[in-house]
Amino acid sequence: MTTSRSLALHTDVREQLCIENKPDPCTIVIFGASGDLTHRKLIPALFGMYLKKMLPEQFAILGCARSVISEAEFAKMVREDLTDFEGAGADETEEFVRHCSYLPGRYDNQQVYDELAVALRKLEEKFQTGGNCLFYFATPPSLFIPITEGLSSARLTDERRGSWSRIVIEKPFGHDLASSLSIDKALKQHVAESQIYRIDHYLGKETVQNILILRFANAIFEPLWNRKYIDHVQITVAETLGVENRAGYYEQAGALRDMFQNHMIQMLALTAMEPPAQFEANRYRDEIVKLIRAIRPFPVEELDKWLVRGQYQAADEAGVSLSYREEAGVDAESSVETFVAMKMMIDNWRWQGVPFYLRSGKRLKNRVSEIAITFKPVPHSIFAPVQPEQLAPNVLVLKIQPEEGIGLTLEAKTPGPKLCMNSLSLNFSYKDIFGGFTPNAYERLLLDCMTGDQTLFVRNDAVELAWEVFMPVLDAWSKTPETNALRPYKAGSWGPVKADDLLAQAGHKWR
Repeated sequence: MTTSRSLALHTDVREQLCIENKPDPCTIVIFGASGDLTHRKLIPALFGMYLKKMLPEQFAILGCARSVISEAEFAKMVREDLTDFEGAGADETEEFVRHCSYLPGRYDNQQVYDELAVALRKLEEKFQTGGNCLFYFATPPSLFIPITEGLSSARLTDERRGSWSRIVIEKPFGHDLASSLSIDKALKQHVAESQIYRIDHYLGKETVQNILILRFANAIFEPLWNRKYIDHVQITVAETLGVENRAGYYEQAGALRDMFQNHMIQMLALTAMEPPAQFEANRYRDEIVKLIRAIRPFPVEELDKWLVRGQYQAADEAGVSLSYREEAGVDAESSVETFVAMKMMIDNWRWQGVPFYLRSGKRLKNRVSEIAITFKPVPHSIFAPVQPEQLAPNVLVLKIQPEEGIGLTLEAKTPGPKLCMNSLSLNFSYKDIFGGFTPNAYERLLLDCMTGDQTLFVRNDAVELAWEVFMPVLDAWSKTPETNALRPYKAGSWGPVKADDLLAQAGHKWR
């Protein structure tokens, strides 16, 4: 019988190879500037970039929202966003705030965009931004088109000689395939694909980016990264929180739309994609698209063998007093799923026959995001009477949050005269090696927007293909009651018991 122990790895940083691009002078216009995303993520990210000198010296930030507040009030809000920012002095904060301004107005009023054009010209003169503009839509998707039309009418999406104009849109990229295609078609009437940056903040996380480095900057993994050596892959994104203040959105979306059509399928693609010939935006995204195309369609007639959907119930022992249906803003008879687990197969040469198990949910036991690659067991044991199945398989774990790092389990001998084996876990921790501070994912993505690098942004064909993967499931759930079984699970658990059956069919277990 084996036991498991954990060892920390010592890392010898012998060299540092950096690829750095300097952004052009620009003005960052944030629509939805009074909202939670702006003040919780975007302003802190821009200030973090400012402190690290990642922003150009000539920059301006212009907030735009329906809230009627003065520039002084907006400046006060920005200061409050930066109150707890480590390593920042009062002078640096005030200098950053000096670059921030505000313009109120309704998004359906063309006068606002005319006033915006005037404001941008003044900021260009004051801060020498060169006419470059980054428009960030921190708004619901329903406002993407009105804002783009307003910008276009004011000629603000035109790219003048020597300057650029780019728009950033947040997920969800539509509610279904039809709405996604409609949004994309409407956007393309005013801006080119090269101007659109569809942001998925998961792709900006350090550990997600490290998947690429791990796979393609190390020679030891590529020979093993295929059906011959890998038994199965598990991707988990678990949250301990409920819907909090997002019930209005979540009642329209559910876990499948909220997590799988974007975050989960992107993580799957990063894990399973073929290496691009060059780390260049379109070559890289071509490989993402090829991988999504290779995902086997779900058999609608037997969905229960491939997917499980659940909804959390109250669990007093976990200190949770509310079920999902009791949350503020949720329908008392809601059939929206808060948990989904699924088995996916990739029909290509590399992955044929290897199951990929994905799960994500709210009110689960622990907050954890990870990708676990389980290798096949040894084919024969020379250590009689130990059988091959008694030896724990090697598992490579890519830990995304909250403990960012990499883990690898190996079998090793325990010191002593007896032949005793233990499973040892070799752990690399970002916190231990690089310090406790992990950059805001938006910092990297905003920098890429300013430098014109679309590599970590989702291309329109990848969005459409992702919807095509899941639309048969969503249609079946909405039209066929027997495929719409909503499995209850206690808050603080690991989800519905039925989810275990997805893996049990092949003799596997969730980590």
